[in-house]
Amino acid sequence: MTPFILTLQDATHAETVEDVTAFVGEDDSGSFSLLARHAPLVTVLTVGLARFRTGEQHWHYLALPGAVLHFEHNVLTLSTRRYWLDDDYQRISTTLQQCLLAEEEALHGMKESLRRLEDECLRRMWELGRRGGGPML
Repeated sequence: MTPFILTLQDATHAETVEDVTAFVGEDDSGSFSLLARHAPLVTVLTVGLARFRTGEQHWHYLALPGAVLHFEHNVLTLSTRRYWLDDDYQRISTTLQQCLLAEEEALHGMKESLRRLEDECLRRMWELGRRGGGPML
Protein backbone atom coordinates (compact mmCIF):
# COMPACT_ATOMS: atom_id res chain seq x y z
CA MET A 1 0.00 0.00 0.00
CA THR A 2 1.30 3.46 -0.88
CA PRO A 3 1.83 5.61 2.22
CA PHE A 4 1.27 9.31 2.82
CA ILE A 5 2.34 11.83 5.47
CA LEU A 6 0.16 13.02 8.36
CA THR A 7 0.96 16.36 9.98
CA LEU A 8 -0.77 17.14 13.27
CA GLN A 9 -0.82 20.77 14.42
CA ASP A 10 -2.31 22.28 17.54
CA ALA A 11 -1.88 25.55 19.40
CA THR A 12 1.41 24.53 21.03
CA HIS A 13 3.18 22.06 18.76
CA ALA A 14 3.20 20.01 15.58
CA GLU A 15 4.30 16.50 14.76
CA THR A 16 4.65 14.49 11.58
CA VAL A 17 3.78 10.84 11.13
CA GLU A 18 5.31 9.06 8.14
CA ASP A 19 4.15 5.86 6.46
CA VAL A 20 0.41 6.44 7.02
CA THR A 21 -1.59 4.02 4.86
CA ALA A 22 -5.15 4.93 5.87
CA PHE A 23 -7.07 7.63 7.74
CA VAL A 24 -10.68 7.49 8.95
CA GLY A 25 -12.47 10.61 10.19
CA GLU A 26 -15.90 12.18 10.38
CA ASP A 27 -17.28 15.50 9.17
CA ASP A 28 -20.86 16.79 8.99
CA SER A 29 -21.57 14.56 5.98
CA GLY A 30 -20.54 11.41 7.87
CA SER A 31 -17.60 9.05 8.21
CA PHE A 32 -15.00 8.84 5.43
CA SER A 33 -11.59 7.36 4.76
CA LEU A 34 -8.52 8.58 2.92
CA LEU A 35 -5.83 6.58 1.15
CA ALA A 36 -2.70 7.76 -0.64
CA ARG A 37 -3.24 9.70 -3.88
CA HIS A 38 -6.72 10.84 -2.81
CA ALA A 39 -8.01 13.92 -4.61
CA PRO A 40 -7.35 17.22 -2.81
CA LEU A 41 -9.78 17.67 0.06
CA VAL A 42 -10.57 20.29 2.68
CA THR A 43 -13.18 19.64 5.36
CA VAL A 44 -13.91 20.24 9.05
CA LEU A 45 -13.82 17.21 11.33
CA THR A 46 -16.45 16.93 14.03
CA VAL A 47 -15.64 16.57 17.73
CA GLY A 48 -14.67 13.00 18.44
CA LEU A 49 -12.23 10.29 17.46
CA ALA A 50 -10.38 9.76 14.20
CA ARG A 51 -7.93 6.97 13.46
CA PHE A 52 -5.05 6.20 11.18
CA ARG A 53 -2.91 3.21 10.32
CA THR A 54 0.84 3.22 9.79
CA GLY A 55 2.14 0.53 7.47
CA GLU A 56 0.20 -2.66 8.07
CA GLN A 57 0.24 -2.14 11.83
CA HIS A 58 -2.60 -1.55 14.25
CA TRP A 59 -4.71 1.63 14.34
CA HIS A 60 -3.65 4.79 16.15
CA TYR A 61 -6.42 6.97 17.59
CA LEU A 62 -6.75 10.76 17.63
CA ALA A 63 -9.14 12.57 19.98
CA LEU A 64 -10.05 15.96 18.54
CA PRO A 65 -12.30 18.82 19.61
CA GLY A 66 -12.88 19.37 15.90
CA ALA A 67 -10.19 20.07 13.29
CA VAL A 68 -9.59 21.44 9.83
CA LEU A 69 -8.45 18.66 7.51
CA HIS A 70 -6.45 19.41 4.37
CA PHE A 71 -5.21 16.68 2.02
CA GLU A 72 -3.06 17.51 -0.98
CA HIS A 73 0.01 15.99 -2.67
CA ASN A 74 -0.09 12.98 -0.35
CA VAL A 75 0.15 15.13 2.78
CA LEU A 76 -2.73 15.10 5.25
CA THR A 77 -2.69 18.07 7.62
CA LEU A 78 -4.95 18.31 10.68
CA SER A 79 -5.09 21.70 12.42
CA THR A 80 -6.89 21.91 15.76
CA ARG A 81 -6.82 23.62 19.16
CA ARG A 82 -5.38 20.47 20.65
CA TYR A 83 -5.35 16.75 20.14
CA TRP A 84 -4.58 13.54 22.00
CA LEU A 85 -2.90 10.58 20.37
CA ASP A 86 -3.02 7.03 21.71
CA ASP A 87 -2.96 3.45 20.46
CA ASP A 88 -5.51 2.28 23.06
CA TYR A 89 -9.12 2.94 22.04
CA GLN A 90 -10.58 2.70 25.56
CA ARG A 91 -7.97 4.99 27.09
CA ILE A 92 -8.31 7.70 24.44
CA SER A 93 -12.11 7.51 24.57
CA THR A 94 -11.95 8.10 28.32
CA THR A 95 -9.47 10.96 27.83
CA LEU A 96 -11.73 12.65 25.28
CA GLN A 97 -14.79 12.26 27.50
CA GLN A 98 -12.98 13.72 30.53
CA CYS A 99 -11.63 16.66 28.53
CA LEU A 100 -15.02 17.45 27.02
CA LEU A 101 -16.64 17.34 30.46
CA ALA A 102 -13.94 19.65 31.88
CA GLU A 103 -14.44 22.11 29.02
CA GLU A 104 -18.21 21.99 29.54
CA GLU A 105 -17.78 22.77 33.26
CA ALA A 106 -15.39 25.64 32.48
CA LEU A 107 -17.85 27.03 29.92
CA HIS A 108 -20.70 26.79 32.42
CA GLY A 109 -18.60 28.66 35.01
CA MET A 110 -17.75 31.36 32.48
CA LYS A 111 -21.41 31.78 31.50
CA GLU A 112 -22.42 32.05 35.17
CA SER A 113 -19.71 34.67 35.78
CA LEU A 114 -20.91 36.70 32.77
CA ARG A 115 -24.51 36.49 34.00
CA ARG A 116 -23.51 37.84 37.41
CA LEU A 117 -21.50 40.65 35.78
CA GLU A 118 -24.47 41.58 33.60
CA ASP A 119 -26.79 41.57 36.63
CA GLU A 120 -24.42 43.85 38.55
CA CYS A 121 -24.11 46.28 35.61
CA LEU A 122 -27.88 46.47 35.24
CA ARG A 123 -28.32 47.00 39.00
CA ARG A 124 -25.79 49.86 38.99
CA MET A 125 -27.39 51.47 35.93
CA TRP A 126 -30.80 51.29 37.63
CA GLU A 127 -29.36 52.91 40.79
CA LEU A 128 -27.75 55.72 38.76
CA GLY A 129 -31.04 56.33 36.98
CA ARG A 130 -32.93 56.51 40.30
CA ARG A 131 -30.50 59.09 41.67
CA GLY A 132 -30.60 61.17 38.49
CA GLY A 133 -26.99 60.35 37.77
CA GLY A 134 -27.26 60.87 34.03
CA PRO A 135 -29.25 59.82 31.02
CA MET A 136 -30.24 56.17 30.79
CA LEU A 137 -30.19 54.28 27.52
